[in-house]
Amino acid sequence: MSDSRNHTSPPVPDPHGATRAEAAPRAANRSERRLLFPEGPAVDPAGSHHERRIRSFRPRRGRVTAGQGEALRRLWPTRGLDIDGRSTLDLDTLFGGLPVVLEIGFGMGEATARMAADDPGTGILAADVHTPGQGNLLALAEREGLTNIRVANGDAIILLREMIEPGALAGLRVFFPDPWPKKRHHKRRLIQPEFVTLAADRLRPGALFHCATDWEPYAEQMLEVLTACPELENTVSGGGYAPRPAFRPVTKFENAGLGKGHRVHDVLFRRR
Repeated sequence: MSDSRNHTSPPVPDPHGATRAEAAPRAANRSERRLLFPEGPAVDPAGSHHERRIRSFRPRRGRVTAGQGEALRRLWPTRGLDIDGRSTLDLDTLFGGLPVVLEIGFGMGEATARMAADDPGTGILAADVHTPGQGNLLALAEREGLTNIRVANGDAIILLREMIEPGALAGLRVFFPDPWPKKRHHKRRLIQPEFVTLAADRLRPGALFHCATDWEPYAEQMLEVLTACPELENTVSGGGYAPRPAFRPVTKFENAGLGKGHRVHDVLFRRR
């Protein structure tokens, strides 16, 4: 007779493709995060009421410092919002009537805070899924007295599609998104025709759609996809890449890429 204590059952996959053994730490992380920030960013704000599809981002968990955690606990109720897809945002109320630029993916938020400080007459709705970065940007905004930043947590496509009205945005910024360099992962890149069409619809006439990347094949895709969108026109006469605008700071991430010999390309289009 065999002894069941000496045998291990095969791992059981969960609905998201992880085994039970892999899912347990993830569930623990979610519970821990909710305990730490009960009024802070939700783990899965859109929940299951939106369709499952290929994501352009992957969750980036990291250690939240004491300062970041304190900022999340204190500031999220007034300066943060979850992308739940259930209501349309009143941008005028959120930003006191300022024109609003959406920034998708802000990392630790240093460049976002710098742009907000340099242009206090523009509101920045900064969207990301990285909890330490969300806390860091909130802390930076408070420390520097920046009232023109709001932090959004979750899927930017749901934010654009479900929560922002057509023609509501004064600009869109996508700086150094994940390049998904392997060919089989190119479908995960954010800058795709469907996304650009959606984004262009949410931009007001004259608004800027600004992308930047240090991954040249992705820069080529960005330029091709934005050029093909009839609602957008290249700000560069004759087409091509734009010089880095003075309002886009050089980030630590960008400097690291430059140190590796990467070329940074800015793609800057305007809504017709």
